[in-house]
Amino acid sequence: MKAHVLDSLNHPGGQCVELYPDKPIYDIPAVPVCTAKELTENLLKQIEPFKPTFHYGEEAQVLKKLDDGRLYVKTSKGTEFLAKAVFIAAGVGSFQSRTLKVPHIEQFEGKQLHYRVKNPEIFEGKNIVICGGGDSALDWCLNLVSKAESVVLVHRREGFRAAPASVSKMKELCDNWEMQFEVGQVTGFTEENGQMTEVKVTGADGVTRRIPAEHLLVFFGLQPKLGPIADWGLTLERKQIVVDTARFETNIPGVFAVGDINIYPGKKKLILSGFHECALAAFAASEYVYPEKRVLLQYTTTSPKLHKVLGVETPHFD
Repeated sequence: MKAHVLDSLNHPGGQCVELYPDKPIYDIPAVPVCTAKELTENLLKQIEPFKPTFHYGEEAQVLKKLDDGRLYVKTSKGTEFLAKAVFIAAGVGSFQSRTLKVPHIEQFEGKQLHYRVKNPEIFEGKNIVICGGGDSALDWCLNLVSKAESVVLVHRREGFRAAPASVSKMKELCDNWEMQFEVGQVTGFTEENGQMTEVKVTGADGVTRRIPAEHLLVFFGLQPKLGPIADWGLTLERKQIVVDTARFETNIPGVFAVGDINIYPGKKKLILSGFHECALAAFAASEYVYPEKRVLLQYTTTSPKLHKVLGVETPHFD
């Protein structure tokens, strides 16, 4: 089987990497401890021989069953797929950026207001305001300080959730007048000829300051939403997809749901459980991909066919 992997994020790892990349995980069999980032890197290395195709930054928006039995998928970027089987491994949903709650500022989104950085070159020589107190906000401050005309970091409090080294570097740059840090929140903006020219930052003292801003980068974190999945005709229970426990198949034939996105009697939201669900779902999916072929259970310890795919030699025992 050939797999195309869609991910609304711009990198692999899903909620593990997005929510707790550096926290230790202790319940992976034969791996006493690893971080979510390390687990993701090892899984990517393990699947390399199968040559999956990754589509990052694309959210699956349409899923429907065609008359010929195939499944049609369309993404947020307009990419279209025809598949014999579809796996939904969406965790707790697709991650959406937490937005800035300032009236009418959404008119600048994608032009001067950015929740994700797609092209850093547009910030060169510009007045930049960055909002947030996590790693993304600090990382982009440090990245752009030598390229932009000015960089001002705005955070609602003195404390940060970012790496201590990044915070120390930011404070050093502020001490050297290479950038600025303002405690407060963006509460408004100034507009001229359809362009944002300033943001208004209100501090805890109630004083509002005007800061030149040709671009506003907002990193308030991500929040999971079920999103388009709710419109696909799947049987849902408490915003999770109902599956059977023999195949982890949904009410739509050929569509499987694995991991935190599914629900069934006795469901446990563990990474270990997700591996088990994927194994059974993969065998069930093979019936749609190869309807005329009997797919036999093979073991990586003894199967010459699997050894060939994995690029390892078949061991010979005396």
